[in-house]
Amino acid sequence: MRSTVSICLPDEIAKETGRPRSFHIQKALEAYIEDFADLRIAIDRLRNPKMKLFPEKS
Repeated sequence: MRSTVSICLPDEIAKETGRPRSFHIQKALEAYIEDFADLRIAIDRLRNPKMKLFPEKS
């Protein structure tokens, strides 16, 4: 599913980096989603002390 979001970012971001503002927004969202997934795993492990920290390799 895709959705459109409208935000305002300073033009300087694109000028300083040579990348479009949309690139920075995408990377920021990817980092947030990855961090959120890690947080959920950490919370699950705290709630279940029997859960192994490192899953066994098959």
